[in-house]
Amino acid sequence: MRPTLLSRLTLPLLLAVAAPGLCGAQPTLREVYADDFLIGVALNAGMVSGGNPRGAALAAREFSALTAENDMKWALVNPEPGRYDFRAADAHVAFGEKHGMAVIGHTLIWHSQTPRWVFEDDRQQPASRALLLQRMRDHIRTVAGRYAGRIKGWDVVNEAISDGPADREMLRDSPWRRLIGEDFIDQAFRFAREADPKAELYYNDYSLFDRAKRERTVRMLRGLLERGVPIDGVGMQGHYGIDHPSADEVDLAIRDFAALGLKVMITELDVDMLPSRGETGVADISRLEDYDPALNPFTKALPEVQEQRLARRYGELFRVFVKHRKHITRVTLWGLDDAQTWLNNFPVRGRTNHPLLFDRYRNPKPAYEAVLEAGR
Repeated sequence: MRPTLLSRLTLPLLLAVAAPGLCGAQPTLREVYADDFLIGVALNAGMVSGGNPRGAALAAREFSALTAENDMKWALVNPEPGRYDFRAADAHVAFGEKHGMAVIGHTLIWHSQTPRWVFEDDRQQPASRALLLQRMRDHIRTVAGRYAGRIKGWDVVNEAISDGPADREMLRDSPWRRLIGEDFIDQAFRFAREADPKAELYYNDYSLFDRAKRERTVRMLRGLLERGVPIDGVGMQGHYGIDHPSADEVDLAIRDFAALGLKVMITELDVDMLPSRGETGVADISRLEDYDPALNPFTKALPEVQEQRLARRYGELFRVFVKHRKHITRVTLWGLDDAQTWLNNFPVRGRTNHPLLFDRYRNPKPAYEAVLEAGR
C-alpha cells in the first residue's frame, strides 16, 4: 500500500523515538560512552516494576548499567531472621537483563540499613564473632548466590573506612568491626567469591578525594591484595558539591587507586546544588541538619545561571573520567531525575535539590548536554 503524506512525515519521527541514534537523532549517553565505560544509574523498585513507565523507558534508553538504590540492602531483602523478600531485587535483575544493562549489586555488608537483630544473639546481647560470621556467610550465600551468573559485580563492603584526621584509626567503629574484628572485610570478600565465582567484587566508599581517607583506603586495599583476598575494584562515591572537590583532586584519587591494579568505578555520582552547614562530599546518612529556608533557595526551579554552573561541573568531571577510561570501567549516576534524588532529604529533609542530569519532569538539563559533549 502506498504510504500517505502523513505516514511519510511521521515515520522518521517514530523511528527516531523508538531507536535513538537513527535518523539523525541525538545519540544517548550509553551510545556516546560505549567505548569508554559503562554509564549507570541507580533505580528504585517503582521504576523496574512498572510503576513509572516513562522513567523506566528513559533509564533503559540512556544507561548501560543499573544499581538497585536500596532494594538489595540487608534491611529490605532480609528484614527478619530466616525471612527473605526478593521481589524488588528480582525486578531489578530482570529489568537489567531485558534492556541489556549490566546489573550491579549494592550492597552486601554495610553498617547502615542492617537490622539490629543481625548484631544480637537470642538474648539481645551482642552477637559472638562466630555467630556474626555465620550470619554474614549465610546472608551473602543466599543473596549473592541467588543471582550468581546474572550480576556483573557486587559492592561487597560499603563505607568501612573511618573519616577524619590522618591519625584516626583505619576502620570505622562499626558493629562488624567490634564483633568480628578487623578481618571482617576479608571474610566478606571470601564469602562473596564462594557465592558467585564470576562476579566482580568491589569495595565502595565516599570522600575518597580526601587525602587522609584515601591513604587509609589504599592501605586497607593493599593489605587485602597482599593477603590474597579476592577483590576486583574500588568504587569512588561521587557525592560532590558544585565547587568541591576540585577536578584535580578527583584525578589524583583515580590515579592512586588505579596504581593498585584495581578497576576503578565512579559510583553514586550527583552534584549537590544547595548550601549546607556540614562538610561537602560526606555521604554519612547519620549526619542530618535542621530545616532552614536559607538552605533551600531553589524551590521553584534552578535559575539559569545555576544550570550553567552545574553543566560546567559535570563537564569537567566527565572530562577527567574520559581521561582515565583505561582504568575506569563504570560511572553511575545516583538517581535518574531530580524528583527522586536522595539529596532532597539529605542532609536536610524536605528540600528541593537539583543534582542530576534530568529535571523533575525527566527533561534533559544543560548538564546532560555537557556530559554528552565530554564523551564525544
